[in-house]
Amino acid sequence: MSPKNSLKRANFPSAREEALQHDQDMPAAYKLAYTDQDFLLREELRGLRFHLELQKPEMTLQEHNVESTVVIFGSARFPSPDMADQMLAEAERSGDPAEIRRAKRDKRNSHHYEEARKLARLITEHSEQCPPDEQLYVVTGGGPGIMEAANRGAHEAGGKSIGLNIVLPHEQRPNGYITPEFCFRFHYFGIRKMHFMLRAKALIVCPGGFGTFDELFEALTLIQTGKSQRVPVILIGHEFWGKAINLEFLRDEGVISPEDVNMVTTVDTAEQAWQVIAEFYDLEGKPCRSC
Repeated sequence: MSPKNSLKRANFPSAREEALQHDQDMPAAYKLAYTDQDFLLREELRGLRFHLELQKPEMTLQEHNVESTVVIFGSARFPSPDMADQMLAEAERSGDPAEIRRAKRDKRNSHHYEEARKLARLITEHSEQCPPDEQLYVVTGGGPGIMEAANRGAHEAGGKSIGLNIVLPHEQRPNGYITPEFCFRFHYFGIRKMHFMLRAKALIVCPGGFGTFDELFEALTLIQTGKSQRVPVILIGHEFWGKAINLEFLRDEGVISPEDVNMVTTVDTAEQAWQVIAEFYDLEGKPCRSC
């Protein structure tokens, strides 16, 4: 039977087929609506663009059976230990005291990069023993620093990881360790943050700046208000977080409930963070089906 007479042949041409046949030299008014970029980018269609940014990653992750994730947040500015060593050596050669101070600070903070890398490796090594529907996939914001470290750790463990990049005025390029089919790009911060939370079974928060705090407190608000299920929220670095936030003060001032203080757990190492996740889900007591 020839393809044109196949019982599976559709009665109507698909939108894709008609788009491929479309003459791009036609006037704008004549273009198919979904091939007319100027039309799709109109202010009035912002809601449609919200929907497209929600659906594109969602459909892709569903097709790959990605159901559970561990999200790792943290500063884009922390270098790897090797890079920090190079930066310090260059600063010392320059003789500039301010540059040397900055390089020593970055060298001190580079251990956060290494902890994020180790944690992602631990998560991925566990998941690589499990069938796809029981795996935990590492998710980051897709950029440099802590994000690169986490995607790198998953890559080095032989697994896949996800990057949710954002368009910024100072162009943020995706790091090279994200699994290519899971490397997404967003215009809208709100939709990106929704994707962080949709499949999150744990949130790991390394030291960071405004963006990290925004992501942390949005997650805490969703959990506190019951919009999201309770999941482990793990801060890495007692020294940093002890100075950066004071939940006990908020409790004592009556602006949060006493039990809200227990919404976060603070640890210092990747191994401790993984132990919190493993105990919360009893991963050691209940190995995956393939184990």
